[in-house]
Amino acid sequence: MHFTVEELGSLIGSFLWPFIRISSFVMVLPLFTMHGVPARVRIALASSLALIIVPTLPAAPAMDPISAEGLVTLVQQFLIGFTLAFILRLVFAAVINAGQLTALGMGLGFASMVDPTNGIQVPVIALFYNILATLIFFSLNGHVVAIEVLAESFRVLPVGGHGIPVGRLMDIVLWGSWMFSGAFMLALPAVAAIVIVNLAFGVVTRAAPQLNIFAVGFPITITLGFVVMYVTLGSFGAGFVQLTEQGLQLMRTVMIPTNPVP
Repeated sequence: MHFTVEELGSLIGSFLWPFIRISSFVMVLPLFTMHGVPARVRIALASSLALIIVPTLPAAPAMDPISAEGLVTLVQQFLIGFTLAFILRLVFAAVINAGQLTALGMGLGFASMVDPTNGIQVPVIALFYNILATLIFFSLNGHVVAIEVLAESFRVLPVGGHGIPVGRLMDIVLWGSWMFSGAFMLALPAVAAIVIVNLAFGVVTRAAPQLNIFAVGFPITITLGFVVMYVTLGSFGAGFVQLTEQGLQLMRTVMIPTNPVP
């Protein structure tokens, strides 16, 4: 059996180009970038998704993988998968920031542990919120919706076509602001309650200067902080669900041109 260069390029490209997009998506998605997830598992997952998705796709255009056109296509596919996963990564970054704001208000900013997702030291409150958000994300089948959007991207942005529209790049930049505003929204109930407690301690200090407010206030602030966290878990879950829905919606939106041709 003999193959021409064009036929060989088509056979390789029919699996290679989708695999590049899928693998970059899996490597950046926060749920699969934890240090406890080996690289072999991520490669196996990307390969499995490619084997499932590729048969449903139209034939990829024939091109030499080591040519200039092939290099451009490779970079384009990598950027598409990276961008889609990066949007969800910002959602979980907002959760980490919310935990840091809460921990600083409680006085637990020094109590840090290694975040398995990012491999950095974060307050234990932020780590707790991150684990809770991950469980909520899986319970909502958010990972299934994310993979569905990835599969849909091959229909909206086929291999060999145009990449993510330039006009949508600003939407991604603006979504980065949600890493801060979304974090404030998630942490607002707990932070507001802790601020009120600190104001009350300030009034007590003025009324009784001889009272050692640091010895009394520190354990009370931590205890009330945990109580407020427990009471506001429902609002945290609702806020995270809303933020996740907006992120998944943006993943679909960035693939659509700003001025679609009728």
